[in-house]
Amino acid sequence: MTSPALGAASPSSPTSDPEHVPSTAATLAPYSFPRQKLKQRQTQEGKTPLVLVACGSFSPITFLHLRMFEMASDFVRFNTDFEVCAGYLSPVSDAYKKAGLAPGNHRVEMCSRAVDQSPWLMVDPFETVKCNKDGQPEYVPTAQVLRHFDHEINTVLGGIEGTDGKMHKARIALLAGADLVMSMGEPGLWSPADLDVILGSYGAFIVERSGTDVDEALASLRQYENNIWVISQVIQNDISSTKVRLFLKKDLSVRYLIPDPVVEYIEEHQLFQGLPNESSKANSAPDGAPGPSSPQHVKG
Repeated sequence: MTSPALGAASPSSPTSDPEHVPSTAATLAPYSFPRQKLKQRQTQEGKTPLVLVACGSFSPITFLHLRMFEMASDFVRFNTDFEVCAGYLSPVSDAYKKAGLAPGNHRVEMCSRAVDQSPWLMVDPFETVKCNKDGQPEYVPTAQVLRHFDHEINTVLGGIEGTDGKMHKARIALLAGADLVMSMGEPGLWSPADLDVILGSYGAFIVERSGTDVDEALASLRQYENNIWVISQVIQNDISSTKVRLFLKKDLSVRYLIPDPVVEYIEEHQLFQGLPNESSKANSAPDGAPGPSSPQHVKG
């Protein structure tokens, strides 16, 4: 669900160019990077520390969004030389004009309640508090979001301490559904510069979904194949935020589709009521995956 960038991120090394480090100076509210659940010392010898980042609307967050992290964690343990040190949800900015997008503060709170009991998942409100010089919400391209995490963890914190007592650079990687990699394979939809940053400098863990042909999408991304890990979804789950919003619009129960604390929050704040028709492809995009490189381009 990403598109050509207007002023796309540079494909240079993630931490080598200071001018591309996201600034938190101009924000809608005071900001501090969440790290209370970040494992700052590794427990597995010889492993590379890994931080998973899922960007998306999360309007609202569903069990599938949360399940993706658990599937990725299992995959990493059994199939890679990484050690997962944290997982982050990064709700998209309000500047991303998507149908059914609840205000950022509500989406951050719903995500926070959903991961409250998780020992390793956190919510980073960075995208939702970033604003321009006029104080308006500013869209943050996915490549810049990953640079933000790279800067906060590897520059500010100095990385993750290994079992040898030395600090090691954490690998930052995107976590998303197969619809993301499908969109990356579509000509002209993503900025080549953004792809170089996301898949070249960082990498992505992609969870398969029914109705998507991952192999076909990967065929056009061969240059990044060593930085893309595909995770099979053994138990099929097609819950989406779009379907949840449709249920809410029809006054149907959404319990056991989304976490109970999120259901209660939605009821308390009467969210997603009287929503406009979301059936138009022009106004919808896959849930749980990064948004476009610029807010003017929305994937159908």
